Amino acid sequence: QVQLVESGGGSVQAGGSLRLSCAASGLDSDFCLAWFRQAPGKEREAVAHFNSDGTTRYAHSVEARVTFSKDNAKNTLYLEMNSLKPEDTAMYYCAARYPYCSGLYAPIMFDYWGQGTQVTVSS
Repeated sequence: QVQLVESGGGSVQAGGSLRLSCAASGLDSDFCLAWFRQAPGKEREAVAHFNSDGTTRYAHSVEARVTFSKDNAKNTLYLEMNSLKPEDTAMYYCAARYPYCSGLYAPIMFDYWGQGTQVTVSS
C-alpha cells in the first residue's frame, strides 16, 4: 500500500525559503512523484514532478526557484522552494503514480495522494 506524508509547510515572508518533504512508503520501481498545489478558489495545479530515474519536470512559474533532493535511506523526497512569493500561498500535496511522467501531468493522472501541507507567504 502506497502512503505519502507531507511536511515542511509554514508561514514565511516574501523572499523566504521552505523545504517541503514527502515521505513515501510502498512504492515499487518506475514511479513518478509529484508536487501539486491548490489555492483557495483555484484548481489544483502541478508544481514539479520527479521520476524514479532522476528526471524532473517543473512548472514555468516555479522552475527558477525550486529544486528536488532526496534521502533514499528515509524514502523521502524534498522540494526546496526559494524566493517565495505571496502567489505561492496554497496547500501543497504530494502525489504518486506509475509509471514515469513524461511531462507535467494533471491531478487525475495520479493514484496516490498525501494529506497536504500549508504554505503561506506574506508580503
